[in-house]
Amino acid sequence: MTDSEGRQAGDAAIHRSGEQRHDVTQTFGHDSDLSFVPFGVELTDVEQSAIAALPSGSALLLMRSGALAGARYLLDTDVTTVGRHPEADIFFDDVTVSRRHAEITRSGTAFEIIDQRSLNGTYVNGERVDRSALVDGSELRVGKFRLNFFASPADRAAANA
Repeated sequence: MTDSEGRQAGDAAIHRSGEQRHDVTQTFGHDSDLSFVPFGVELTDVEQSAIAALPSGSALLLMRSGALAGARYLLDTDVTTVGRHPEADIFFDDVTVSRRHAEITRSGTAFEIIDQRSLNGTYVNGERVDRSALVDGSELRVGKFRLNFFASPADRAAANA
């Protein structure tokens, strides 16, 4: 008996295309998929302008690879959800991402990422973490997606003063 035969019809999810599918998270094939190769900090003029314009208490995630490369995600709330669930604040429609993969929390001007018991884990600068403070330039990996975190320059200046 296969998994699909063992499930009842009510257990399957309806995909956006209307076809019925089982909701699963795909795991990475082997450890080489999890290697950490840092990206350079080659920011475009538009990305640099977006970072420079961030108000105090906010931050920006920049997608660094894949089909979504160049996408920007503003972090300006106390809790930002990341996952494959359509209601996630940052939605990644890929089987390597868990439905409720991670949360990014803000406390004042400090940001932290908290893994939500995802199957493939959440990585900060190549290390798998349950939770980790985010600092300017941190590289995050959620499933196959790689992003860089940038804090508001106003907050960086205040921290260095």
